[in-house]
Amino acid sequence: MALIYHLAILFLLRLIQLSSSELVQEQPLVLKYHNGPLLKGKITVNLIWYGKFTPIQRSIIVDFINSLSSGNAVHPSTSSWWKTTENYKGGPTALAVGKQILLENYPLGKSLKNPHLPALASKFNGVNTINIILTAKDVTVEGFCMRCGTHGSSRGPVRGTYIWVGNSETQCPGQCAWPFHQPIYGPQTPPLVAPNGDVGVDGMIINLATLLGNTVTNPFNNGYFQGPANAPLEAVSACTGMFGSGSYPGYPGNVLVEKSTGASYNANGINGRKYLLPAMWDPLTSSCKTIV
Repeated sequence: MALIYHLAILFLLRLIQLSSSELVQEQPLVLKYHNGPLLKGKITVNLIWYGKFTPIQRSIIVDFINSLSSGNAVHPSTSSWWKTTENYKGGPTALAVGKQILLENYPLGKSLKNPHLPALASKFNGVNTINIILTAKDVTVEGFCMRCGTHGSSRGPVRGTYIWVGNSETQCPGQCAWPFHQPIYGPQTPPLVAPNGDVGVDGMIINLATLLGNTVTNPFNNGYFQGPANAPLEAVSACTGMFGSGSYPGYPGNVLVEKSTGASYNANGINGRKYLLPAMWDPLTSSCKTIV
């Protein structure tokens, strides 16, 4: 009996010595392909600016979108981040900014409901397009802060896609502009310095990057995702909070720091821009991929 007890103790000690990786094999993250169409080839991105944005704020966002398919930035670049979308079925997706409309007089008021979003997106029509509604910091949108943006598609013979992203600077930066603002909950680590000096717009870039990746890989709710179609984990939303190697909940990971400003970033864009972009799920490795 004593021998059995002794062996049991040795076995327990051995279990304690084993690393967690030996005991539990981490399961790969798998986003299932549901056989629907993806957005591939040349895609035009039209912008609907709802509310007041400064010319500098608009240029930060326009430069970001045009950087995704440009080879003119130094590595690590926004285009190298976007290149992961090529690993999804159908090959590369090239984005370019098309038409823009400024709605600075708030034609639908300063409090938007969900049906307003596809209505605003319908100002531009056409195949192979993504229409993006960008709402200013003084515009509230139904569900904002519970979510930082959304993407969807229109009905009809020509199915267009749209994205909405709001500026959270004065409403909920702890939820929608982290890690450039302290989070509402969790570890209260010091916020990072925003690379373009604008917490609200740099936060919008993170959410816009997320939704662009999600849109081209799951435009009509039958592309790549995990979980229920009405609340899916998608290409970038499956990797929330990861910006560099070594990330964990509450810590964005190891990112680059601009010496002169102290700003944190992980991607270079055109016109000398710098951005902080979230990880994207890579079908080749079934894991979230960061560019630094």
